[in-house]
Amino acid sequence: MSRATREAYRDSVLALLGRHPELMCLDSDTGLFSADHAAAAGDQYLNLGIAEQNLMGVAAGMAACGRVPFVNTMAAFAASRALEAIKIDIAYNRLPVRIMATHGGLAAGHLGPTHQALEDLAVMRVLPGMTVVVPADAAATEAFVEQSVTLPGPLYVRLGRKPTPPIPAAPPPVIGKAQTLRTGGDVVLVGCGPYPVLACVAAAETLAEQGIEATVLNMHTLRPFDTETLIAAARPATLVVTLEEHWRAGGLGGAVAETLAEAQPTRVLRLGVPDKFVDEVGNQEHLVAHYDLTAERVVRAVRTALDTAARSGKTDWKEHHS
Repeated sequence: MSRATREAYRDSVLALLGRHPELMCLDSDTGLFSADHAAAAGDQYLNLGIAEQNLMGVAAGMAACGRVPFVNTMAAFAASRALEAIKIDIAYNRLPVRIMATHGGLAAGHLGPTHQALEDLAVMRVLPGMTVVVPADAAATEAFVEQSVTLPGPLYVRLGRKPTPPIPAAPPPVIGKAQTLRTGGDVVLVGCGPYPVLACVAAAETLAEQGIEATVLNMHTLRPFDTETLIAAARPATLVVTLEEHWRAGGLGGAVAETLAEAQPTRVLRLGVPDKFVDEVGNQEHLVAHYDLTAERVVRAVRTALDTAARSGKTDWKEHHS
């Protein structure tokens, strides 16, 4: 059943408040928490209004006094407008603030570039001590909220806006551990977030019909990065392809390329949003299709790369699968 990751977060944190009096839920007037939700949370809920830098400062102060604040705002504002407060007040002091950033990626496509977050993963994953997580579905969101209660240091969680389908046949999600959704020795497909992970799964199924076996990794945690699983998957493979709802620079593709360049040199193709501000108006599904963040694009990228390598004599995959 499709469900929005931001709603899964809201319901999960509200359920935890009664069992964990140290938790606080801080809102920035996003509309995610209704009056009924606020009443249910009681004194553990505060709406600080549209003032994201102040929101982070208040959260840092509460965390320094022993509370564990869950901070709710839009990803575009957390990763840019409030970045200095996150860097200095939260990350520098290694405080246990949980930044729950909604409308990640192209989720706010209808509101234009000011509200789209295509840089947040690159920004957040370079902050020392910051855990960075991108749930691919509602079930993973629930699991990460539960796990984050005792997680040391700050956490950034990128959430969506609208319902998305569950990830099929996924092992239990654990912060810091990639989920292997399919295994194959020819190529590795790596995604993070609902649309990219679903696209990688669908692409692997199409490639299998063409004789190309792919490992699919849901790399939901960009920091700490599961280098062990990635390296093991890449070792027998000819190619690694990453897909993300993010600019190509600095996000998932960057993390994968950095890891493999040092530990397991493998060709990496990074698929994502082009290096430009979005110039198309539409909802998330429209923009995902417009920028071709799709299974079809992954299949084309794999086939083109393998065909080129075969013609140059760098791989014998065609003979191997003939």
